Amino acid sequence: MAEVYKNLIDGQWVESSSGEVYENRNPANWDEVIGIFQKSTREDVEAAVEAAQRAYRKWRLLPAPKRAEIIFKAAQMLVERKEDFARDETREMGKILPETRGDVQEAIDMSFFIAGEGRRLYGFTTPSELPLKFQMSIRIPMGVAAIITPWNFPMAIPSWKIIPALVAGNTVVFKPATDTPLSAYNFVKVLVEAGVPAGVVNLVTGSGAVVGESLITHPYVKVISFTGSSEVGKHIGSKGASLFKKVSLEMGGKNAQIVMDDANLELAVDGATWGGFGTTGQRCTATSRVIVHKKVYKKFLDMYVERVKKLRVGNGLDPNTDVGPLINESQLNKVLSYIEIGKSEGAKLLIGGHRLTGGEYDRGWFVAPTIFADVDPNMRIAQEEIFGPVVSVIPADSLEHAIEIANNSKYGLSSSIYTNDIKKAFIAIRDIYTGITYVNAPTIGAEVHLPFGGVNQTGNGHREGGHTVIDIFTEWKSVYIDFSGRLQRAQIDTDEIVKVE
Repeated sequence: MAEVYKNLIDGQWVESSSGEVYENRNPANWDEVIGIFQKSTREDVEAAVEAAQRAYRKWRLLPAPKRAEIIFKAAQMLVERKEDFARDETREMGKILPETRGDVQEAIDMSFFIAGEGRRLYGFTTPSELPLKFQMSIRIPMGVAAIITPWNFPMAIPSWKIIPALVAGNTVVFKPATDTPLSAYNFVKVLVEAGVPAGVVNLVTGSGAVVGESLITHPYVKVISFTGSSEVGKHIGSKGASLFKKVSLEMGGKNAQIVMDDANLELAVDGATWGGFGTTGQRCTATSRVIVHKKVYKKFLDMYVERVKKLRVGNGLDPNTDVGPLINESQLNKVLSYIEIGKSEGAKLLIGGHRLTGGEYDRGWFVAPTIFADVDPNMRIAQEEIFGPVVSVIPADSLEHAIEIANNSKYGLSSSIYTNDIKKAFIAIRDIYTGITYVNAPTIGAEVHLPFGGVNQTGNGHREGGHTVIDIFTEWKSVYIDFSGRLQRAQIDTDEIVKVE
Protein backbone atom coordinates (compact mmCIF):
# COMPACT_ATOMS: atom_id res chain seq x y z
CA MET A 1 0.00 0.00 0.00
CA ALA A 2 1.23 3.48 -0.86
CA GLU A 3 2.62 5.66 1.91
CA VAL A 4 0.49 8.50 3.25
CA TYR A 5 2.29 11.86 3.44
CA LYS A 6 1.13 14.72 5.66
CA ASN A 7 1.25 18.49 5.70
CA LEU A 8 3.91 20.28 7.75
CA ILE A 9 2.36 22.97 9.94
CA ASP A 10 4.17 24.60 12.85
CA GLY A 11 6.80 21.85 12.94
CA GLN A 12 4.27 19.00 13.05
CA TRP A 13 3.34 16.54 10.29
CA VAL A 14 -0.46 16.63 10.32
CA GLU A 15 -3.42 15.45 8.27
CA SER A 16 -5.68 17.89 6.51
CA SER A 17 -8.67 19.12 8.46
CA SER A 18 -10.82 17.79 5.60
CA GLY A 19 -9.73 14.20 6.18
CA GLU A 20 -9.51 13.91 2.39
CA VAL A 21 -6.49 12.77 0.36
CA TYR A 22 -5.49 12.28 -3.26
CA GLU A 23 -3.23 9.89 -5.13
CA ASN A 24 0.08 10.83 -6.73
CA ARG A 25 0.60 8.54 -9.77
CA ASN A 26 3.48 7.80 -12.12
CA PRO A 27 2.88 9.42 -15.55
CA ALA A 28 4.91 6.64 -17.21
CA ASN A 29 2.83 3.95 -15.50
CA TRP A 30 -0.52 5.20 -14.31
CA ASP A 31 -1.08 1.96 -12.39
CA GLU A 32 1.67 2.91 -9.93
CA VAL A 33 0.62 5.04 -6.96
CA ILE A 34 3.65 6.99 -5.72
CA GLY A 35 2.01 8.20 -2.52
CA ILE A 36 -1.13 9.53 -0.86
CA PHE A 37 -1.20 13.27 -0.11
CA GLN A 38 -3.44 15.66 1.77
CA LYS A 39 -6.29 17.46 0.03
CA SER A 40 -6.01 20.57 2.15
CA THR A 41 -8.57 23.23 3.02
CA ARG A 42 -8.70 26.93 3.75
CA GLU A 43 -8.47 26.03 7.44
CA ASP A 44 -5.18 24.22 6.85
CA VAL A 45 -3.79 27.27 5.07
CA GLU A 46 -4.97 29.49 7.91
CA ALA A 47 -3.14 27.33 10.45
CA ALA A 48 0.03 27.29 8.34
CA VAL A 49 0.07 31.05 7.78
CA GLU A 50 -0.54 31.79 11.44
CA ALA A 51 2.32 29.44 12.37
CA ALA A 52 4.58 31.21 9.90
CA GLN A 53 3.55 34.60 11.27
CA ARG A 54 4.42 33.53 14.82
CA ALA A 55 7.74 32.01 13.76
CA TYR A 56 8.68 35.16 11.85
CA ARG A 57 9.02 37.15 15.06
CA LYS A 58 12.06 35.12 16.13
CA TRP A 59 13.41 33.96 12.76
CA ARG A 60 13.94 37.51 11.47
CA LEU A 61 16.04 38.28 14.56
CA LEU A 62 18.39 35.35 14.04
CA PRO A 63 21.49 36.81 12.35
CA ALA A 64 21.50 36.17 8.63
CA PRO A 65 24.82 34.25 8.72
CA LYS A 66 23.25 31.86 11.23
CA ARG A 67 20.18 31.40 9.05
CA ALA A 68 22.51 30.69 6.14
CA GLU A 69 24.45 28.07 8.10
CA ILE A 70 21.26 26.02 8.38
CA ILE A 71 20.78 26.29 4.62
CA PHE A 72 24.38 25.23 4.02
CA LYS A 73 23.76 22.13 6.12
CA ALA A 74 20.62 21.40 4.09
CA ALA A 75 22.64 21.65 0.88
CA GLN A 76 25.07 19.07 2.21
CA MET A 77 22.17 16.74 3.02
CA LEU A 78 20.77 17.18 -0.49
CA VAL A 79 24.13 16.07 -1.86
CA GLU A 80 23.96 12.89 0.19
CA ARG A 81 20.39 12.09 -0.91
CA LYS A 82 20.64 13.25 -4.53
CA GLU A 83 20.17 9.85 -6.14
CA ASP A 84 17.19 8.84 -4.02
CA PHE A 85 15.47 12.17 -4.60
CA ALA A 86 16.16 12.02 -8.33
CA ARG A 87 14.57 8.59 -8.59
CA ASP A 88 11.52 9.76 -6.64
CA GLU A 89 11.19 12.71 -8.97
CA THR A 90 11.42 10.60 -12.13
CA ARG A 91 8.68 8.34 -10.78
CA GLU A 92 6.30 11.21 -10.05
CA MET A 93 7.19 13.64 -12.83
CA GLY A 94 8.42 11.38 -15.63
CA LYS A 95 11.55 13.04 -16.98
CA ILE A 96 14.64 10.91 -17.42
CA LEU A 97 16.93 10.20 -14.51
CA PRO A 98 19.87 12.33 -15.75
CA GLU A 99 17.49 15.30 -15.85
CA THR A 100 16.05 14.72 -12.39
CA ARG A 101 19.59 14.41 -11.04
CA GLY A 102 20.16 17.82 -12.60
CA ASP A 103 16.99 19.11 -10.96
CA VAL A 104 18.22 18.07 -7.51
CA GLN A 105 21.68 19.43 -8.34
CA GLU A 106 20.11 22.80 -9.09
CA ALA A 107 18.56 22.81 -5.62
CA ILE A 108 21.99 21.97 -4.22
CA ASP A 109 23.63 24.76 -6.22
CA MET A 110 21.03 27.31 -5.20
CA SER A 111 21.29 26.35 -1.53
CA PHE A 112 25.08 26.66 -1.46
CA PHE A 113 24.98 29.91 -3.46
CA ILE A 114 22.32 31.66 -1.37
CA ALA A 115 23.91 30.41 1.85
CA GLY A 116 26.82 32.67 0.86
CA GLU A 117 24.43 35.60 0.62
CA GLY A 118 23.83 35.26 4.35
CA ARG A 119 27.15 37.02 4.88
CA ARG A 120 26.38 39.66 2.29
CA LEU A 121 22.77 40.83 1.91
CA TYR A 122 24.44 44.01 0.84
CA GLY A 123 23.07 47.50 1.32
CA PHE A 124 25.09 50.59 0.47
CA THR A 125 26.27 53.88 1.94
CA THR A 126 26.45 57.31 0.33
CA PRO A 127 27.86 60.63 1.51
CA SER A 128 25.36 63.10 2.89
CA GLU A 129 24.99 66.60 1.50
CA LEU A 130 25.10 67.85 5.11
CA PRO A 131 27.98 67.69 7.61
CA LEU A 132 28.00 65.41 10.62
CA LYS A 133 25.42 63.16 9.04
CA PHE A 134 25.69 59.51 7.97
CA GLN A 135 23.34 57.64 5.66
CA MET A 136 22.94 54.12 4.40
CA SER A 137 20.43 51.63 3.03
CA ILE A 138 19.72 48.21 4.45
CA ARG A 139 17.53 45.26 3.52
CA ILE A 140 14.73 44.12 5.79
CA PRO A 141 12.64 40.93 5.52
CA MET A 142 8.97 41.16 4.67
CA GLY A 143 7.22 38.50 6.73
CA VAL A 144 5.31 35.47 5.46
CA ALA A 145 6.07 34.40 1.90
CA ALA A 146 3.64 32.26 -0.12
CA ILE A 147 5.53 29.94 -2.48
CA ILE A 148 3.53 28.37 -5.33
CA THR A 149 5.46 26.15 -7.73
CA PRO A 150 4.89 23.99 -10.86
CA TRP A 151 5.46 20.30 -11.51
CA ASN A 152 8.19 20.42 -14.18
CA PHE A 153 11.08 21.27 -11.83
CA PRO A 154 9.63 20.16 -8.49
CA MET A 155 12.81 20.55 -6.46
CA ALA A 156 14.82 23.16 -8.35
CA ILE A 157 12.13 25.84 -8.59
CA PRO A 158 11.09 25.61 -4.91
CA SER A 159 14.76 26.05 -4.02
CA TRP A 160 14.96 29.24 -6.13
CA LYS A 161 12.22 30.71 -3.94
CA ILE A 162 12.30 29.12 -0.50
CA ILE A 163 16.06 29.32 0.09
CA PRO A 164 16.45 33.08 -0.58
CA ALA A 165 13.22 33.78 1.31
CA LEU A 166 14.62 32.05 4.39
CA VAL A 167 18.12 33.52 4.25
CA ALA A 168 16.57 36.98 3.90
CA GLY A 169 14.65 36.41 7.16
CA ASN A 170 11.16 35.53 5.94
CA THR A 171 9.04 32.53 6.83
CA VAL A 172 7.33 30.37 4.22
CA VAL A 173 4.11 28.57 3.40
CA PHE A 174 4.77 26.30 0.43
CA LYS A 175 2.09 24.97 -1.93
CA PRO A 176 3.63 22.57 -4.46
CA ALA A 177 1.99 21.36 -7.67
CA THR A 178 -0.54 18.59 -7.10
CA ASP A 179 1.30 16.38 -9.63
CA THR A 180 4.65 16.42 -7.80
CA PRO A 181 4.16 16.64 -4.02
CA LEU A 182 6.74 13.97 -3.13
CA SER A 183 9.70 16.06 -4.31
CA ALA A 184 8.31 18.96 -2.29
CA TYR A 185 8.02 16.73 0.76
CA ASN A 186 11.61 15.50 0.32
CA PHE A 187 12.92 19.06 0.04
CA VAL A 188 11.03 20.37 3.06
CA LYS A 189 11.98 17.35 5.17
CA VAL A 190 15.65 18.13 4.53
CA LEU A 191 15.16 21.71 5.68
CA VAL A 192 13.53 20.50 8.89
CA GLU A 193 16.29 17.98 9.56
CA ALA A 194 18.92 20.65 8.88
CA GLY A 195 17.51 22.70 11.76
CA VAL A 196 14.95 25.14 10.35
CA PRO A 197 12.77 25.95 13.40
CA ALA A 198 9.12 25.00 13.71
CA GLY A 199 6.80 27.26 11.73
CA VAL A 200 9.54 28.80 9.59
CA VAL A 201 8.71 26.46 6.70
CA ASN A 202 5.22 25.02 6.28
CA LEU A 203 4.03 22.62 3.56
CA VAL A 204 0.39 22.45 2.50
CA THR A 205 -0.62 20.21 -0.43
CA GLY A 206 -3.80 20.49 -2.44
CA SER A 207 -5.46 22.34 -5.28
CA GLY A 208 -4.69 25.81 -6.54
CA ALA A 209 -8.36 26.74 -6.34
CA VAL A 210 -8.44 26.10 -2.58
CA VAL A 211 -4.90 26.19 -1.18
CA GLY A 212 -3.43 28.65 -3.67
CA GLU A 213 -6.35 31.05 -3.53
CA SER A 214 -6.41 30.96 0.28
CA LEU A 215 -2.70 31.77 0.38
CA ILE A 216 -2.72 34.73 -2.00
CA THR A 217 -5.62 36.41 -0.21
CA HIS A 218 -4.45 35.88 3.37
CA PRO A 219 -3.71 39.22 5.08
CA TYR A 220 -0.57 37.91 6.79
CA VAL A 221 1.04 36.92 3.47
CA LYS A 222 3.25 39.82 2.38
CA VAL A 223 4.98 38.39 -0.68
CA ILE A 224 3.87 35.81 -3.27
CA SER A 225 6.31 33.99 -5.53
CA PHE A 226 4.65 32.05 -8.34
CA THR A 227 5.89 30.01 -11.29
CA GLY A 228 3.31 28.59 -13.68
CA SER A 229 0.96 29.48 -16.50
CA SER A 230 0.37 33.03 -17.68
CA GLU A 231 -3.36 32.66 -17.08
CA VAL A 232 -2.93 31.79 -13.41
CA GLY A 233 -0.11 34.32 -13.04
CA LYS A 234 -2.33 37.08 -14.39
CA HIS A 235 -4.96 36.24 -11.78
CA ILE A 236 -2.43 36.15 -8.95
CA GLY A 237 -0.86 39.42 -10.10
CA SER A 238 -4.21 41.17 -10.25
CA LYS A 239 -5.40 39.82 -6.91
CA GLY A 240 -2.08 40.51 -5.20
CA ALA A 241 -1.98 44.08 -6.48
CA SER A 242 -5.46 44.75 -5.17
CA LEU A 243 -4.29 43.60 -1.73
CA PHE A 244 -0.99 45.56 -1.88
CA LYS A 245 1.20 42.46 -1.79
CA LYS A 246 4.54 42.08 -3.53
CA VAL A 247 4.11 39.52 -6.30
CA SER A 248 6.85 37.80 -8.30
CA LEU A 249 5.63 35.99 -11.43
CA GLU A 250 7.58 33.66 -13.71
CA MET A 251 5.34 32.33 -16.46
CA GLY A 252 5.32 31.16 -20.05
CA GLY A 253 7.71 31.23 -22.97
CA LYS A 254 7.78 30.64 -26.73
CA ASN A 255 11.51 30.49 -27.10
CA ALA A 256 13.34 30.73 -30.40
CA GLN A 257 16.66 29.30 -31.54
CA ILE A 258 18.11 31.10 -34.57
CA VAL A 259 20.38 29.11 -36.90
CA MET A 260 22.43 31.25 -39.27
CA ASP A 261 23.93 30.10 -42.58
CA ASP A 262 27.44 30.13 -41.09
CA ALA A 263 26.48 28.02 -38.06
CA ASN A 264 27.95 24.67 -37.10
CA LEU A 265 24.87 22.68 -38.14
CA GLU A 266 25.77 19.57 -36.15
CA LEU A 267 25.95 21.69 -33.03
CA ALA A 268 22.75 23.54 -33.93
CA VAL A 269 20.88 20.25 -34.41
CA ASP A 270 22.15 19.00 -31.06
CA GLY A 271 20.90 22.23 -29.46
CA ALA A 272 17.49 22.11 -31.11
CA THR A 273 17.06 18.46 -30.11
CA TRP A 274 18.01 18.97 -26.48
CA GLY A 275 16.21 22.32 -26.21
CA GLY A 276 13.05 21.09 -27.90
CA PHE A 277 12.68 17.61 -26.45
CA GLY A 278 14.52 17.69 -23.12
CA THR A 279 11.97 17.35 -20.30
CA THR A 280 9.57 16.27 -23.09
CA GLY A 281 9.34 19.95 -24.05
CA GLN A 282 7.80 20.73 -20.66
CA ARG A 283 10.00 23.70 -19.79
CA CYS A 284 9.16 27.38 -19.86
CA THR A 285 12.54 27.79 -21.61
CA ALA A 286 11.99 24.96 -24.14
CA THR A 287 13.11 25.57 -27.72
CA SER A 288 9.66 25.54 -29.30
CA ARG A 289 10.65 27.60 -32.37
CA VAL A 290 13.71 27.09 -34.56
CA ILE A 291 14.32 29.90 -37.04
CA VAL A 292 16.68 28.80 -39.82
CA HIS A 293 18.38 30.83 -42.54
CA LYS A 294 17.03 29.84 -45.96
CA LYS A 295 20.51 28.99 -47.28
CA VAL A 296 20.80 26.06 -44.86
CA TYR A 297 17.09 25.43 -44.22
CA LYS A 298 16.70 22.13 -46.10
CA LYS A 299 20.02 20.73 -44.91
CA PHE A 300 19.20 21.61 -41.31
CA LEU A 301 15.74 20.00 -41.55
CA ASP A 302 17.14 16.77 -42.97
CA MET A 303 19.74 16.57 -40.20
CA TYR A 304 17.21 17.52 -37.52
CA VAL A 305 14.68 14.87 -38.53
CA GLU A 306 17.34 12.17 -38.66
CA ARG A 307 18.54 13.16 -35.20
CA VAL A 308 15.04 13.19 -33.68
CA LYS A 309 14.19 9.81 -35.25
CA LYS A 310 16.82 8.28 -32.98
CA LEU A 311 15.25 9.58 -29.76
CA ARG A 312 13.92 6.80 -27.57
CA VAL A 313 10.68 7.49 -25.70
CA GLY A 314 9.83 5.60 -22.55
CA ASN A 315 10.02 5.37 -18.77
CA GLY A 316 12.51 7.87 -17.39
CA LEU A 317 14.08 5.27 -15.10
CA ASP A 318 15.20 3.24 -18.12
CA PRO A 319 18.80 4.31 -18.92
CA ASN A 320 18.04 3.88 -22.64
CA THR A 321 15.26 6.49 -22.59
CA ASP A 322 15.83 9.96 -24.06
CA VAL A 323 12.30 11.39 -23.71
CA GLY A 324 9.85 10.59 -20.94
CA PRO A 325 6.06 10.94 -20.72
CA LEU A 326 3.96 14.03 -20.43
CA ILE A 327 2.91 14.83 -16.88
CA ASN A 328 -0.76 13.83 -17.08
CA GLU A 329 -3.68 13.06 -19.37
CA SER A 330 -4.79 16.68 -19.54
CA GLN A 331 -1.39 17.75 -20.84
CA LEU A 332 -1.40 14.86 -23.30
CA ASN A 333 -4.73 16.01 -24.73
CA LYS A 334 -3.51 19.60 -24.92
CA VAL A 335 -0.41 18.61 -26.90
CA LEU A 336 -2.41 16.37 -29.26
CA SER A 337 -4.88 19.20 -29.86
CA TYR A 338 -2.05 21.57 -30.83
CA ILE A 339 -0.69 18.97 -33.25
CA GLU A 340 -4.09 18.95 -34.96
CA ILE A 341 -4.07 22.76 -34.98
CA GLY A 342 -0.68 22.71 -36.70
CA LYS A 343 -1.95 20.35 -39.37
CA SER A 344 -5.09 22.44 -39.94
CA GLU A 345 -3.01 25.62 -40.22
CA GLY A 346 -1.04 24.11 -43.09
CA ALA A 347 2.28 23.46 -41.37
CA LYS A 348 4.21 20.50 -42.77
CA LEU A 349 4.44 17.59 -40.33
CA LEU A 350 7.87 16.01 -40.74
CA ILE A 351 7.96 13.53 -37.87
CA GLY A 352 5.82 12.47 -34.92
CA GLY A 353 2.42 14.00 -34.50
CA HIS A 354 0.74 11.15 -32.63
CA ARG A 355 0.29 9.45 -29.30
CA LEU A 356 2.47 6.39 -28.74
CA THR A 357 0.52 3.21 -27.98
CA GLY A 358 1.17 -0.44 -27.31
CA GLY A 359 3.00 -2.16 -24.47
CA GLU A 360 4.24 0.19 -21.75
CA TYR A 361 2.94 3.19 -23.70
CA ASP A 362 -0.65 2.21 -22.94
CA ARG A 363 -0.08 2.82 -19.23
CA GLY A 364 1.37 6.32 -19.62
CA TRP A 365 1.06 9.67 -21.38
CA PHE A 366 3.51 9.40 -24.29
CA VAL A 367 3.67 11.51 -27.46
CA ALA A 368 6.14 11.03 -30.28
CA PRO A 369 8.63 13.91 -30.67
CA THR A 370 7.08 16.16 -33.29
CA ILE A 371 8.56 18.58 -35.84
CA PHE A 372 6.55 20.93 -38.02
CA ALA A 373 8.30 22.68 -40.94
CA ASP A 374 7.39 25.64 -43.15
CA VAL A 375 5.63 27.23 -40.21
CA ASP A 376 4.31 30.75 -40.63
CA PRO A 377 5.41 32.91 -37.67
CA ASN A 378 1.81 33.89 -36.99
CA MET A 379 0.42 30.37 -36.78
CA ARG A 380 -0.93 29.37 -33.40
CA ILE A 381 1.70 26.64 -33.04
CA ALA A 382 4.34 29.38 -33.43
CA GLN A 383 2.66 31.78 -31.03
CA GLU A 384 1.09 29.78 -28.20
CA GLU A 385 2.90 27.81 -25.54
CA ILE A 386 2.28 24.08 -26.11
CA PHE A 387 4.46 22.73 -23.28
CA GLY A 388 5.18 19.46 -25.00
CA PRO A 389 7.53 17.79 -27.52
CA VAL A 390 6.43 19.90 -30.49
CA VAL A 391 8.87 22.16 -32.38
CA SER A 392 8.03 24.63 -35.16
CA VAL A 393 10.74 25.30 -37.76
CA ILE A 394 10.50 28.65 -39.54
CA PRO A 395 12.59 29.87 -42.52
CA ALA A 396 14.23 33.32 -42.41
CA ASP A 397 15.83 35.49 -45.11
CA SER A 398 18.49 37.16 -42.96
CA LEU A 399 19.67 37.84 -39.44
CA GLU A 400 17.39 40.86 -39.20
CA HIS A 401 14.43 38.82 -40.42
CA ALA A 402 15.22 36.03 -37.95
CA ILE A 403 15.36 38.49 -35.04
CA GLU A 404 12.07 40.03 -36.18
CA ILE A 405 10.46 36.58 -36.10
CA ALA A 406 12.00 35.77 -32.71
CA ASN A 407 10.59 39.00 -31.25
CA ASN A 408 7.14 38.27 -32.69
CA SER A 409 5.82 36.79 -29.44
CA LYS A 410 3.81 37.86 -26.43
CA TYR A 411 6.48 36.13 -24.34
CA GLY A 412 10.15 36.94 -23.87
CA LEU A 413 11.94 34.43 -21.68
CA SER A 414 14.82 32.75 -23.50
CA SER A 415 16.47 32.81 -26.93
CA SER A 416 19.56 31.55 -28.70
CA ILE A 417 21.57 32.01 -31.86
CA TYR A 418 23.97 29.65 -33.60
CA THR A 419 26.60 31.47 -35.63
CA ASN A 420 30.37 31.62 -36.05
CA ASP A 421 30.25 35.37 -36.75
CA ILE A 422 30.94 37.38 -33.60
CA LYS A 423 29.21 40.43 -35.10
CA LYS A 424 25.97 38.51 -35.66
CA ALA A 425 26.16 37.12 -32.14
CA PHE A 426 26.42 40.56 -30.58
CA ILE A 427 23.68 42.00 -32.79
CA ALA A 428 21.41 39.18 -31.59
CA ILE A 429 22.36 39.83 -27.97
CA ARG A 430 21.50 43.48 -28.48
CA ASP A 431 18.28 43.13 -30.48
CA ILE A 432 16.48 40.00 -29.31
CA TYR A 433 14.06 41.08 -26.60
CA THR A 434 14.22 38.32 -24.00
CA GLY A 435 15.49 37.93 -20.45
CA ILE A 436 18.04 35.31 -21.50
CA THR A 437 20.09 34.85 -24.68
CA TYR A 438 22.49 31.99 -25.45
CA VAL A 439 25.12 31.94 -28.19
CA ASN A 440 25.85 28.52 -29.74
CA ALA A 441 23.77 26.81 -27.05
CA PRO A 442 20.06 25.91 -26.79
CA THR A 443 17.47 28.02 -24.99
CA ILE A 444 17.67 25.81 -21.88
CA GLY A 445 20.45 25.50 -19.33
CA ALA A 446 20.30 28.50 -16.98
CA GLU A 447 22.68 28.51 -14.00
CA VAL A 448 21.66 29.62 -10.53
CA HIS A 449 24.13 32.49 -10.14
CA LEU A 450 22.72 34.64 -12.97
CA PRO A 451 19.31 36.35 -12.98
CA PHE A 452 16.50 34.21 -14.41
CA GLY A 453 13.28 35.62 -15.86
CA GLY A 454 11.75 37.27 -18.88
CA VAL A 455 9.98 40.23 -20.40
CA ASN A 456 6.52 40.85 -21.84
CA GLN A 457 3.99 38.28 -20.59
CA THR A 458 6.69 35.96 -19.28
CA GLY A 459 6.90 37.80 -15.98
CA ASN A 460 6.37 41.02 -14.08
CA GLY A 461 9.91 42.31 -13.90
CA HIS A 462 11.39 40.34 -11.02
CA ARG A 463 14.35 38.00 -11.48
CA GLU A 464 15.01 34.73 -9.72
CA GLY A 465 18.53 33.33 -9.51
CA GLY A 466 21.68 35.30 -8.80
CA HIS A 467 21.83 37.96 -6.10
CA THR A 468 18.82 39.67 -7.73
CA VAL A 469 16.45 37.12 -6.20
CA ILE A 470 17.03 38.75 -2.80
CA ASP A 471 15.13 41.80 -4.11
CA ILE A 472 11.95 39.72 -4.23
CA PHE A 473 12.10 38.80 -0.57
CA THR A 474 13.32 42.03 1.02
CA GLU A 475 12.35 45.67 1.26
CA TRP A 476 14.83 48.54 1.22
CA LYS A 477 15.10 50.83 4.22
CA SER A 478 17.05 54.08 4.07
CA VAL A 479 18.65 55.16 7.33
CA TYR A 480 19.84 58.72 8.18
CA ILE A 481 21.92 59.38 11.31
CA ASP A 482 22.48 63.03 12.20
CA PHE A 483 25.15 63.56 14.89
CA SER A 484 25.50 67.34 14.48
CA GLY A 485 23.44 68.12 17.56
CA ARG A 486 21.30 70.63 15.70
CA LEU A 487 18.44 70.65 13.20
CA GLN A 488 19.72 70.28 9.66
CA ARG A 489 17.30 70.58 6.78
CA ALA A 490 18.09 68.58 3.65
CA GLN A 491 17.81 70.58 0.41
CA ILE A 492 17.36 73.80 2.43
CA ASP A 493 20.53 74.29 4.47
CA THR A 494 22.91 73.06 1.80
CA ASP A 495 23.52 76.54 0.42
CA GLU A 496 24.67 77.89 3.77
CA ILE A 497 28.22 77.62 4.96
CA VAL A 498 28.10 75.21 7.85
CA LYS A 499 31.02 74.86 10.24
CA VAL A 500 32.28 71.32 10.31
CA GLU A 501 33.13 70.29 13.84
